[in-house]
Amino acid sequence: YTLQNRGYLPPEFFGVNMARTKEEREQRRLEAKLRAEKRKAAKAEAAAALGSGGGDGAAQKDDKPNPNDLRNNLPVSRERNSSLPALSLPVDALAKVLRYLPAREWGALSLTCTGINRVLGGCRAAHVSSRVMRREDGEGKQSSCGSMCLVGGLRLCGGRKEAQEIIARSLAGGGETGRLITKKMKRSNKQNDSGDVDCDEYPGYARFVEEATIGYSAMQCSRTALFPTHLQGRFVSCSPEHTLLRMGGGGDTSSGPGGSGCCTWGVGARGQLGHGKREDEAEPRMLLGKIGWGVRIVQVAAGGGLVRVAHSLLLTSTGRVLSFGTAQYGQLGHGYDAGKQLSDCLRPRYIDALKDEKCICVAAGELHSGAVTIDGDVYTWGEGFCGQLGLGDRRPHLLPEQVTLGGLEDECVSNMSCGCRHTLVTTEEGEVFSWGLGRFGVLGRSYTDFTYQNDVGMVVPEGDEGHVQGAAANPPPMLAAAMDTVVAVANGGAAVAEMNVEGVNALMESLEALNLTLDDPSDQCYPKVIDSLQGFRAVGVCAGHRHSMILDEHGGLYTFGSGASGALGHGDFIGQEYPMKVMEFDNKRVRIHQMSAGVDISMAVSTEGTVYAWGKATNGRLGLGMEDRGITLPNTVEVGDEAFKAVDVECAYVHSLIVGLDGSVYQCGGVGTDGRDDGQ
Repeated sequence: YTLQNRGYLPPEFFGVNMARTKEEREQRRLEAKLRAEKRKAAKAEAAAALGSGGGDGAAQKDDKPNPNDLRNNLPVSRERNSSLPALSLPVDALAKVLRYLPAREWGALSLTCTGINRVLGGCRAAHVSSRVMRREDGEGKQSSCGSMCLVGGLRLCGGRKEAQEIIARSLAGGGETGRLITKKMKRSNKQNDSGDVDCDEYPGYARFVEEATIGYSAMQCSRTALFPTHLQGRFVSCSPEHTLLRMGGGGDTSSGPGGSGCCTWGVGARGQLGHGKREDEAEPRMLLGKIGWGVRIVQVAAGGGLVRVAHSLLLTSTGRVLSFGTAQYGQLGHGYDAGKQLSDCLRPRYIDALKDEKCICVAAGELHSGAVTIDGDVYTWGEGFCGQLGLGDRRPHLLPEQVTLGGLEDECVSNMSCGCRHTLVTTEEGEVFSWGLGRFGVLGRSYTDFTYQNDVGMVVPEGDEGHVQGAAANPPPMLAAAMDTVVAVANGGAAVAEMNVEGVNALMESLEALNLTLDDPSDQCYPKVIDSLQGFRAVGVCAGHRHSMILDEHGGLYTFGSGASGALGHGDFIGQEYPMKVMEFDNKRVRIHQMSAGVDISMAVSTEGTVYAWGKATNGRLGLGMEDRGITLPNTVEVGDEAFKAVDVECAYVHSLIVGLDGSVYQCGGVGTDGRDDGQ
């Protein structure tokens, strides 16, 4: 919404007076011609007066242009500018007005009123500082113009000078290429003595900053255009095998992260890279098919685990969901294909079952997926043999179904995160619901056992090359006809005579070997609130492989689950069944802005842009060296640049990524492609 759309200012304030008819356009041309003649005559008179040496010295001093007057810096006639209220303001006053303008409307203003494009360049520092800096008065009270992502706000810069340095760094994307510095900018910088330049490139960077700090995204399906402030996969998402990164648009990779396009890299044997083939990609490669300019991407989610399956989800600006990769367990949400098979999808494909829903958040686990709609409803699909779908059973669901059990139907969910075998969501009231396999304490609450005491397990890193430990680590194979018959029988439907006897027997043998049942009353199979979190408001969750993380509104971080390799950050290797605050941050008065949980590794970004990491540090996956050891307390990650400020992190199994405020992206560790070993 622009200020004029909200009714704060009339359209005439910004000089919005476009010619609509042929006669009006012709009249504009005549007026422009007359103004050009007047300027030419004025220049001739000034040259004649200068040549004659006439005029009073005091008068010449008074006629010296004021650099704070917008009308003296514009490449259009002063006669027309004098009628625009916006241009009657000094530069510093206009900067205070424009700081309330979102990046999308800033760009629209620069296009509509091209005459003040150069002047807007002088307001960039004030605009970006209002989003990345917390302002306090003498009594320590926070100004309302600061960042709204946390109650404490962000402190990514300390003043106008640092804001100008941030903008300058953004033009190079953290490097020395200067890739966003155009010839037009260089030319205007030489011509303008005041230092203001054309701000053609700034709206794109401002949009990136707004998404990283206050969750604002120009979604077409939402009136407020606000995402959850602590969303996983806002810019980058990674699984143990592959990585997704929002970048560029329409094949353009020069705009850095946060663009409307998407690039992928890593292992592609299961089609999770979306390039139409099962080949690995060692370097980022842009997705085609109108993604980036016809279809704008606003969130990415990479799913997969140590069972060597992987899939990907993309959320568009219109609220539609695209999925591709492994379909073996129904995690793509497309259901059966024409041949009654679950075929892998090698290119992004819309989930038709969600076409009537407008989604604002997507999440991908190891074998299941989920989405949150604009109305706060939760939909899940995929493998549910550990109750991770929250639908009250342990059946697979090949199409998205709404989660209504446990009182979640009456709650308005803001975001969600899918782990290996469990799922976490937060509501607008700050409550956290969890469901799925409760092993290791990843649910953060007490739970009842499954009907049969079976060895429900998962793949763990300590196994032989990541193989299964526990009989039920792998779900039974998804045999289409057999699964349909078993589900029908469980529902009291199909007759035994119509069964596919061979397929059913094979499936039932698998179920008996795993000691599983399709129906189960355990509260691991439906959402249940984490009671121990009563008393504070949660704003973000992250479900890892076998541990979980929760962020409160004051920047406090809570972890629970397996303590293997020190992934909980409490100074030991002991697991926790209930959320426990990471006191290392409290002792150092550090507030957390974003966090990520992977496979026995954890990372977080503070409100000052510092990156912390802890857990398994083998092969440099945390950016803390190549030592094969477990780090039990948060350690600072250095990228080799003292001025670097981070805004987001994502970690998986053997690699992690850091997104900087300047638009740079750093990778720690690496996924082995084309037969190479993991790590680097």
